[in-house]
Order: sequence, then structure tokens, then C-alpha cells
Amino acid sequence: MALNNFVKNIRNIMRNDAGINGDAQRIEQIAWMLFLKVYDEKENDWEFNEDDYVSFIPENCRWRNWAKDSGDGEALTADALLDFVNNTLFPTLKGLEVTPATPMRSAIVRTTFEDANQYMKDGVLLRQIINVIDQLDLGDYEESHAFGEIYESILKEMQSAGTAGEFYTPRALTDLMAEIIQPTIGEKMADFACGTGGFITSWLKALDKKVKTAEDKDEYAQSIYGIEKKQFPYMLCVTNMLLHDIDSPHVMHDNSLTRDVLNYTDEDKFDVVLMNPPYGGSEKNDIKQHFPSDLSSSETADLFMVLIMYRLKKNGRAAVILPDGFLFGTDNAKLAIKEKLLREFNLHTIIRLPGSIFSPYTSISTNILFFNNEEAEGVKQGFSTKETWFYRLDMPEGYKHFSKTKPMRSEHCQPIVDWWNDRHEIVDGDNNDEKSRCFTAQQLLEMDCNFDQCKFPKNEEEVLPPDELLRSYWQHREALDRKIDSTLGKIQELLGIKL
Repeated sequence: MALNNFVKNIRNIMRNDAGINGDAQRIEQIAWMLFLKVYDEKENDWEFNEDDYVSFIPENCRWRNWAKDSGDGEALTADALLDFVNNTLFPTLKGLEVTPATPMRSAIVRTTFEDANQYMKDGVLLRQIINVIDQLDLGDYEESHAFGEIYESILKEMQSAGTAGEFYTPRALTDLMAEIIQPTIGEKMADFACGTGGFITSWLKALDKKVKTAEDKDEYAQSIYGIEKKQFPYMLCVTNMLLHDIDSPHVMHDNSLTRDVLNYTDEDKFDVVLMNPPYGGSEKNDIKQHFPSDLSSSETADLFMVLIMYRLKKNGRAAVILPDGFLFGTDNAKLAIKEKLLREFNLHTIIRLPGSIFSPYTSISTNILFFNNEEAEGVKQGFSTKETWFYRLDMPEGYKHFSKTKPMRSEHCQPIVDWWNDRHEIVDGDNNDEKSRCFTAQQLLEMDCNFDQCKFPKNEEEVLPPDELLRSYWQHREALDRKIDSTLGKIQELLGIKL
């Protein structure tokens, strides 16, 4: 079929259905049908390779037995199709019994449909969409590979589908981070808020270059671990994994923050963590109680940082996207987390990113923190970090900001790669604008863990939404107050004044 028209055809059909209200519902409607289509193709492979294969899905609910239209006029459609989907298919798949002994490739069917929704109200239009999806020949290698690219375009559309945009990180960034981390066969990576699986697929893409033998391929398939709290992105992620030939994806529909971090053992830890934690949200007290009191925070991104530190193996590597508020934040939890990074981990690099990378979902500026669970060579006593490099990625020439029509591309990340392999300080002598600079851990600690270095010059006023503006104001005010208090304290100490 003409894959380039796939999304367009489905969109045009759905526009006529009264049950679809907006892009978010449209994409969710497509998602569960795509999952069943892709899963059915996988079952073809499993039946061919395994003599004793038995489907976990009851026969009447398998895609091949209700969705296919042979053209003989017998295919379900109109009210009969709606009745089957609403009153048989969904209740059956939601009610599948899963036990600890259930294989992962089977259990994902139940977890995928646990909170899934069927929005369409016109059975004739639903039949038309099912026919478009069923025309995909995923058994053909070239078409299956091409559809992987189409699926990527569906995920990109989430950026403009309301709050669903929080689950999509630009592929240019996830690919960059995976390449810099340099995966090796035998390692296991984790993303504890994996969304649609962008970091996992970038990890697999980078790791695939290292696969040489059948044993390597087995290690490749077992190298990923993901957790996603929300049902919709979880469904998209599982489908994404099946399309990438991960037959039993270790992706859980769960909340990563609901377990006491002090209870994690070495078996719960990973060689690599790649992720973009949710930020801007807050957690309830029962979640905060799972963290040490000095590291406990109501800010979601802070808690994920603590979780990462407790689940990163010795000598493990991490690359994490965090908002500016983490860098200059001065509340007790943020300061304790940043000091822990300097003292117990090797926080070797912080990349400052342009503010419009996640547009239009948010204008909050973000950064990539790279750190290892190791001691750097030649560190001072009390520190695992010897020095931290800061590098600012400026907007590419000709761009004022990124947007949906002008998104960040892989070539825009090339300056990071060039600088990474040839680290040096970059300062504009005319206005003392620091684009890259190295600080020792002691220097950062003496600056009260202010990681807001090599910041972007303010050439023009940035207009933020009211909630972000207030949050930014209070965070900067707290940082300034703390800096003033620290300076006054040093002056007081020099003068020998006791109050």
C-alpha cells in the first residue's frame, strides 16, 4: 500500500466520526488497532517457529478472525462490528488472566488493553479504518521497515496532541545521547518513564551496530527495560518494541516511584540509564516517603534523579534530560541531590539545550546531565567528581527557534559531538559570554551547587505562560537570596563578627 498516505487516509476517515474528539483520541484509536495488527503478524512468526505455540488471545478476538475482510461480504461492519468491539473484544482482552508465570509476550496484551479506549461510534467508518490498517504487509521486510518510519511520524504527531506531547522527546536528542553513551553487547539499559520508547529505540539502534552473532542478537533483545505510568504511551511503546523485533519487551505499565529506593539490590540496577523524566509535576506525600528525607521532594524530576542514582550499577553510565530549575534550584532537596551527584558520582558533563526543543508542548529550557557511578581519576577526598564541563548548544544558523514545522534534526547536534571529542573552554572576549567552561567539584560546591553555568544570553525578553513565569521567578529569587546570604556569611566570617 502507499505508506506515505497511511496516516492521511485514516485521519480523513476519522474526521467523519462523531466519537473522535481531537488528535489525542484519534491517535489512541489508531494505537490499539495497530497493536493488534502488529501482534497478529508476530504470532505468524511464532506459529512458524514453534510447533506448540498457542495464542494467549481467544480465537474469536484474534485480529485474523474478526478484522480481516476477504471481500465476500461476510466481514463484520456497521452495528455488528461496533457491538463486537465494544462488548466482546475489549472486555475479553481487558479480562485476560495474567499470572507471574505468564510469558511477557502474552502479558503485554492484557496490560496494553487495561485502560485502552474505543471512541468510534460509526461502525462503517471503523470497518474502513480496519481495512486500511490490515492492508499493511508487515511480513514483508521492506514494507515492515518502511512502516517503522511511518510509526515514528505517528509518535511525532503526539507533540501537538494535547498533553500527550510530554511523552515524545525529539529523536535527534535520543539518538545523540545513545551514541555518546556507547552501548556494548551484554549491557542492560533502563528508562523509568519510557513514554513511547524513544530512548529505548535509540539504544537499540546504537547497539545494533555491535551485533555480530546469534548470541549477540539474544543479548540485544534482552538489553532493555522500561516502565511507563500512563496507559496510552505504554501501548505505543509496546507496539514500537514489536516493530523493532523485540518479541518479549520488558516494558511495564507501572509507576517507578512507588517502591522504597533503599530496598533496591544489585539485581535491580542497570548498566545504563537514558531518560527524560516528567517535570513540572508534583508527587503526593505517600510517594515522597519512598525516598530518604534529605532527598525527598515534591518535584517529580527530582525524585527520578534520586531513583536513577539508586538504580545505576557501579561503573554504570547515565544521560538524563532535566529542566533549568534543577540547575539553579536552591531548595534543600535539590541542593542535597546535586551535592550527592558531586560527591558520590562522576558528574562529568552538562549540555545546555535551546529552550524551544520541546515546542509546542513546553517552552521550559532543558539540559542533558551525563554522569557515571564511578570515581574520576585524581579526585579530591570526599568527591567522586573531579571536574564538570558545561557546554551550550546555540540555535543553528538561520533558526530563531525550533517548531513543529522546523524541528530539531540530527545535524543540529553535530556541534555537541565535535566539542565532546575536543573539549575546550569557549569564551567570547568582547562580552565575556561563556559558551563552554570547566569547573572543579569544589568550585561548584562553593557556589552552593549552582549548576546554572554557560547560560544563554538574553537578547530579548522571553514571554512565558503565567505558571512557568511565577515558578521561574521564585526559583531565581531563592537562588539569589541564597547567594546573598552566602556572601554575607563569608564577609561576617572575615570580620570576625558573631550574631
